[in-house]
Amino acid sequence: MPKHRVLTEFGMGTSLRRQDYTQAAKRALQDALWHNSINMAELYGFPKEAMIIDVEIAVQEPDRVDIVALLDIFPYGQPSVTVHHGGLDIPRPDGKPTVIANAAINVSFMMERA
Repeated sequence: MPKHRVLTEFGMGTSLRRQDYTQAAKRALQDALWHNSINMAELYGFPKEAMIIDVEIAVQEPDRVDIVALLDIFPYGQPSVTVHHGGLDIPRPDGKPTVIANAAINVSFMMERA
């Protein structure tokens, strides 16, 4: 059975003063997830555990993101996280940047095309 994407959500998160790339990424994920209450699993007749959740995170320093901490955000489904170079570091007068992370979340199921 092939994998079919049924939903894509986007979000943005920041760490204003601590340069915490993981926190900015968490906030970006929450921004994408908390905007909606979409019951995709129920809509297609699948258990929530069947959701395949592919997460893409973009920050200026990908190595500073704790992927395991991001996985804890998802209460169900099969999440996987990939971190890329992107996002923004905005200079501040004190020399410490404000960190901006971008997130894209794709939800898929293993199913036949209708």
